[in-house]
Amino acid sequence: MFGRMVRGALLRQKGKMLMVAFTVALGASLASAMLNVMLDVGDKVNRELKAYGANINVLPRGASLLDDLYGVSEGSGVSDKYLFEDDLVKIKTIFWAFNIVDFTPYLISRAEASGEAGAGTQVRMAGVWFNRHLELPTGETTDTGIRNMRRWWDVNGSWVDDEEEDAAMVGEDAAMRLGLAPGSVFTARVGEKSARFTVKGIFSAGGDEDGAVYVPLAAAQKLAEKDGLVNRVEVSALTTPDNELARRAAQDPLSLSPKEHEAWYCTAYVSAICYQIDEVVTGAVSKPIRQVAESEGAILEKTRLLMLLITVLSLAGSALGISNLVTAGVMERAAEIGLLKAVGAEDVSVSALVLTQVLLTGVAGGAAGYFAGLGFAQIIGRTVFDSAIDIKPMVIPIVAVLVFFVCIAGSIPAIRFLLSLRPAEVLHGR
Repeated sequence: MFGRMVRGALLRQKGKMLMVAFTVALGASLASAMLNVMLDVGDKVNRELKAYGANINVLPRGASLLDDLYGVSEGSGVSDKYLFEDDLVKIKTIFWAFNIVDFTPYLISRAEASGEAGAGTQVRMAGVWFNRHLELPTGETTDTGIRNMRRWWDVNGSWVDDEEEDAAMVGEDAAMRLGLAPGSVFTARVGEKSARFTVKGIFSAGGDEDGAVYVPLAAAQKLAEKDGLVNRVEVSALTTPDNELARRAAQDPLSLSPKEHEAWYCTAYVSAICYQIDEVVTGAVSKPIRQVAESEGAILEKTRLLMLLITVLSLAGSALGISNLVTAGVMERAAEIGLLKAVGAEDVSVSALVLTQVLLTGVAGGAAGYFAGLGFAQIIGRTVFDSAIDIKPMVIPIVAVLVFFVCIAGSIPAIRFLLSLRPAEVLHGR
């Protein structure tokens, strides 16, 4: 009997029930899309931010960490401190190797450059990997270097290949002082040794880098007579925002209990990645670039908060829409409900009848909304992050619970009206 009554009510009010299903579907689709994106957004936001610079500096042990993140000045106390280039491949063998997006070594020298407009001009020369192909001890390969880490550079000309030891990229300020353009040739002298370089590209970085000259690392090592040595390494890594455990570990890892140490070591905190780099690179001290690492965490948290707010507001809107539709439906059926009460139906039974209709409609709308939300999530992923969003199975029960509570919350005004309805007044047309 109860089933026939529910079916009959759904058929008689199919227009309103379709609108209820549509309202639930809209809320469920936004909730499904936002939750899938929110759970997958961490790495994608980090990867987008990695295009704007490194978040870890690796320096020789005992060297001072300079305020200038892009160079080492003379007299800073690090000119006689070096890391071994051959050790750097080990960075891709740490526990969080797959979180190391890019890295590049630097060998900084003060050079005397002579160009078409400048003779004996002092410039900062940086030997780097531009796009180095590495064979890893694990048998895998990777390509890394400054070309990926400085994708925002505005380059007039072309990038240098690591095999082109007589080629260079020159910052626009240095190029202006030396009178250089793509294709120009200049001479650089470090100590008693000199070399000629052809300008492959003039770049604009919008910072101190514009006054520097970048050459392949092998060429800088020969010129400075520092074969196999580097001053420092910039590392770009995907990290997890710091919490209290990460901050304690950054101050003193030995202060952690064995369980805390394992949790910290096995989480991609920037301090944990620094610690693991120090374990494999001889004589290295890794330091997070705090303004970059902390900004990444803040942006990620704000992005997730925004998505959570959108989810909550969409579900609140769905609940309001359901409330209006269900209340209007109950008011239209006032005479029918009054008759049910008059023949002995209790408030609980009549309320259950209305709630069952709403929940059945909500299940249909929620299922449709979930699958529509998967499509919206992929559109967001492709449009914003240029990659697909991984579907999270855990979103299904979350959306189901949210739809249930939205349907219940939307039905409350209608139930209150139903409970206040008096059969005698309704049947007499009042």
